[in-house]
Amino acid sequence: MKFEDLNLISQLQQALADEGYEAPTPIQQQAIPIIIDGKDLVGCAQTGTGKTAAFAIPIINNLHPIVGAAKKVKYIRTLVVTPTRELALQIATNFDAYAKYTNIRTLTIFGGVNQNPQVDQLKKGVDVLVATPGRLLDLHKQGFINLDHMHHLVLDEADQMLDMGFINDVKKIIKLTPDNRQTLLFSATMPLPIRELADSFLTKPEYVSVTPISSTAEKVKQHMYLVGKEDKRKLLYHLIRNENLNNVLIFTRTKHGADNVVKALKKHGVESGAIHGDKSQSARQRVLDAFKNKEIPALVATDIAARGIDIESLPYVINFDLPNIPETYVHRIGRTGRAGNSGLAISFCGRDELPYLKDIEKLIGQKIKVIDGHPYPYSDEVKPEGAKPDFRNKKKNPNNNKPGGGSVSNNNSGARSGKSKPGNSNSRKSAESKKNKKRWY
Repeated sequence: MKFEDLNLISQLQQALADEGYEAPTPIQQQAIPIIIDGKDLVGCAQTGTGKTAAFAIPIINNLHPIVGAAKKVKYIRTLVVTPTRELALQIATNFDAYAKYTNIRTLTIFGGVNQNPQVDQLKKGVDVLVATPGRLLDLHKQGFINLDHMHHLVLDEADQMLDMGFINDVKKIIKLTPDNRQTLLFSATMPLPIRELADSFLTKPEYVSVTPISSTAEKVKQHMYLVGKEDKRKLLYHLIRNENLNNVLIFTRTKHGADNVVKALKKHGVESGAIHGDKSQSARQRVLDAFKNKEIPALVATDIAARGIDIESLPYVINFDLPNIPETYVHRIGRTGRAGNSGLAISFCGRDELPYLKDIEKLIGQKIKVIDGHPYPYSDEVKPEGAKPDFRNKKKNPNNNKPGGGSVSNNNSGARSGKSKPGNSNSRKSAESKKNKKRWY
């Protein structure tokens, strides 16, 4: 099937040709005719399947005759609600590209920036509003947003909005919209709360699903490194330098962890930047632009901030922290190996993350190749019952095999203090604390 077979308006056909689009992806092929017919829809599709175009193209197709001439008064006809600023900007970019031969005007609103420029644009009138939940409700409460003329409501990345605690805001937004709207819900996964939400406010929706969440791109190689938790940053630097990795997207579990990885890399001369919820929008955009323009070789991101990052031909993804939700692993590595390109997904697995690895392999139905022989493996040494595992690199301490406490009791910084004895547990903790401060990270 070609796009020309979908009976789209000529303005859209020209814009899609300019973008180099020829054939619709599976989600586009299924969703576009349903949306053009005015039916409600629930779409399950993961990152990289062309989901945004699946709803933007038919919405533009149906809006064009309604919007009409440029001089016509503009009202918000389409509302797209999405969880993150990056994703909102990406969606708006796509709408602008597909609607460039029409009079459809798109605006993005989100928090974390001054609202006045957004309010000024709202006063001029827009046809498509792409918004994050908080800023949308705030500006509506202030009287700057009127949804009475709305035709389409799109909830994108619904599962992520659920994870981020936006579900109550979403329910409030739904109550502000006309009952006769067309509603489209897209989600990478379909947990029970999302299904219940869809059943509560969609009218006889059609369900489409492509690329099952358990599947990973065929051209993505997957490598697993078993590494001590405290040695992950060393291994990351080792791989970037020795394997000449560039254009690397690195995932961490927390915002604090992302910042720490950036600091560690910069300390060793590897320029990188972090994007997460605590960064201002301008800072996030600067870092993302620098990464896209290959001015910095590495971008460190949390899962939430990474939604909406659209980078073609991304060669490497590194899971610095293995995700505790197996579906998240599939989303992460789906950032590489797109559009027929090859990619490499590297994951670091600490001893405490082994249960996560087991769940991931169960979901994807395959064993991930474990890379042996790297400099920072964790020890398989059997510990006494009840003892906490020691992840330190044993190879770098020549005193490990000496009787009387190994690396802890022979710690030089502890000996210099003159206050500890090899057998004292408190002195061991003190010595280890001082030693840890000397680590490069």
